[in-house]
Amino acid sequence: MEDIDAIALLQDPVRRRLYEFVAVQGREVGRNEAAEAAGVARTLAAFHLDKLVDAGLLEAGSRRLTGRSGPGAGRPAKVYRRSAGERGVSVPARDYRTAAGLLAEAAEAAGLDVEVRDAARRRGLALRGPGGPCGGLGELAEVLSARGYDPVADEGGAVLRMRNCPFHVVAEAFPPLVCGMNLALLEGLVEGSSRVRVRMDPRPGWCCAVAETPSKNNEH
Repeated sequence: MEDIDAIALLQDPVRRRLYEFVAVQGREVGRNEAAEAAGVARTLAAFHLDKLVDAGLLEAGSRRLTGRSGPGAGRPAKVYRRSAGERGVSVPARDYRTAAGLLAEAAEAAGLDVEVRDAARRRGLALRGPGGPCGGLGELAEVLSARGYDPVADEGGAVLRMRNCPFHVVAEAFPPLVCGMNLALLEGLVEGSSRVRVRMDPRPGWCCAVAETPSKNNEH
């Protein structure tokens, strides 16, 4: 399915509510839970969820939602999670992904890691505006949400993790270069703050960096 057709599916309000609910959970979601969250019947939710899977916006699997196994545990249920793939539309057509990949390849070949990180840190400083560094994890979360990071609080609110990496495709091809650039960008956002620090903490399915309070950071 073409990207524009997949994105057009989200014009349906029920389908959009279902997609947004599944996308922000950071885990697999069953049909009953999704239907309840969207305020629709389970059969209607199942129809729309499977349409989103067909479009590549969600991925489907199966597991027992009871947490039990063996006889009497029940049949596995269909579950959904946000797709790792990405969709994008530009009119007229543009190919910034290829340009980003070529630039990353050239920078890596030329050993420009330090220069890339310096540029990213400067961009982070510019993005935070005239108000200075982000004053806390809550303020940083607002900035990161606007940049597509999809931040979520963890460990009792002391750590901020990001479910999405805005540079995912290029980061997969050039992880040291792009992850270093990403960390430097975040460092620019919080530079000068006494309440927020960022560090690398790569985990599958998450952004390579996390933000945390200084007290938590000092434990590492």
